[in-house]
Amino acid sequence: MDKPCFYEIRVEGHLTDRWSDWFDGLAIRHDADGETTLSGLLPDQAALFGVLHQIQGLNLTLISVNRSSTRE
Repeated sequence: MDKPCFYEIRVEGHLTDRWSDWFDGLAIRHDADGETTLSGLLPDQAALFGVLHQIQGLNLTLISVNRSSTRE
């Protein structure tokens, strides 16, 4: 993958907005079901793996990762 893609990454629990910089500037949305959605454009797969590594390092439970070539 060599072009930017839009991602939505869902994790358990609610993260505060202060974590946005920690996750490469992804937007943070609190969902009513107690989950958090991180969303935004990532430049390449290495950046995606970096975000997933951050999620793992914080011991967050990953629910899903969705990708599209353009923002929906």
